[in-house]
Amino acid sequence: MHARLDHVGVNVRDLAAQTAWYRNAFALEVVFEFHLDGPGLSGVVLAHPHGWRIELLAREGSAPGLRAPDPMTAALTQGYGHFAVTTPELDPVYAALVAGGAGEVMKPGPSPEPGIRMAWVSDPEGNLIELIEKNAE
Repeated sequence: MHARLDHVGVNVRDLAAQTAWYRNAFALEVVFEFHLDGPGLSGVVLAHPHGWRIELLAREGSAPGLRAPDPMTAALTQGYGHFAVTTPELDPVYAALVAGGAGEVMKPGPSPEPGIRMAWVSDPEGNLIELIEKNAE
């Protein structure tokens, strides 16, 4: 089977604020926006120049779910816990995200994968994001 990951979906409380943050933090562009009146669901799909996409979803009446403070705590709950992006230069990307409002979760350091460095941040609503230093092509 030939398959390729299309996007990651993140459920958010404040769609406008999260859209602005992700656009600025990762240089993403809006691909499309939608609203479904029946279920009260709104969404925005954002794309990176390298092809990866993220879909932010907000639904009326939603409640906060898992907001683990770090990846080890997140792994105590089954289901999706984070998404990851690669970068060829981890330290300046980590610093820029933190300066732009990301939460500091784990400073840059070695990854369990040999020869790879990683760091962790959280978006303004507490969703975990892993940063991996390697060729980001």
